[in-house]
Amino acid sequence: MADTIEYKVPTMAEMAMNGQEPEILFWVGCAGSFDDRYKKVTIAFAKILNKIGVNFAVLGTEESCTGDPARRAGNEFAFQMLAQQNIQVLNGYGVKKIVTACPHCFNTLKNEYPELGGTYEVIHHSQYLQQLINEGRVKLADGGTFKGQKITFHDSCYLGRANEVYEAPRQVLEILDAELVEMKRCRTNGLCCGAGGAQMFKEPEKGNKDINIERIEEALSTGAKTIAVACPFCMTMISDGVKNKEKEHEVKVYDLAELLIQTL
Repeated sequence: MADTIEYKVPTMAEMAMNGQEPEILFWVGCAGSFDDRYKKVTIAFAKILNKIGVNFAVLGTEESCTGDPARRAGNEFAFQMLAQQNIQVLNGYGVKKIVTACPHCFNTLKNEYPELGGTYEVIHHSQYLQQLINEGRVKLADGGTFKGQKITFHDSCYLGRANEVYEAPRQVLEILDAELVEMKRCRTNGLCCGAGGAQMFKEPEKGNKDINIERIEEALSTGAKTIAVACPFCMTMISDGVKNKEKEHEVKVYDLAELLIQTL
């Protein structure tokens, strides 16, 4: 059903030319723009917004990396350059509300851009989807795709521990009418997938088990056939962990937006 939903993604430049002001700016992020797997999440979220009539826009080619990887790696100069460039664009359009599907972008835009004059209302897409559900704008179709199925949710570090967003993604999953089964380590005690510690870009230290493999073992122990994530880096690490266990044909990894679009 999701494949039949058409979508259109206007840019801020197009909106400005027509004298329009979007309800939200959808910050796509590097992964959502260039990573083949996470492009599907971008499309799913855009389809949801189109289907329920949310007036939104993206920056398109005017969007640059938030600078988060540079700052975490210690290159403050690169971060400042990227951040100031983005702030100039955002302020130029008078952007007030930003929604992003990446917790890393979310954390940087929300907590670090104000240092440089970029103060906006920034919310993660899980929070926004929760708001839309609570307002009655997103409703579950009869006989939901995931009704009665076991789903487990992996807490992203920059969404959970860094910003204390735990309930929103779980409330989004509730609308699926599925059975949410928690992993042993979850919420404030959640286990990092490893990407935030650069494990996505390197081999594990000698003698240590891959952290994402350890996390997948916890996920598989719940008996869930669906693992829900809300971060592009977690998507990569968790998906790779599933493949390592050779159960990719049984266990699927989806972003919240991908799960939700299948119920509309």
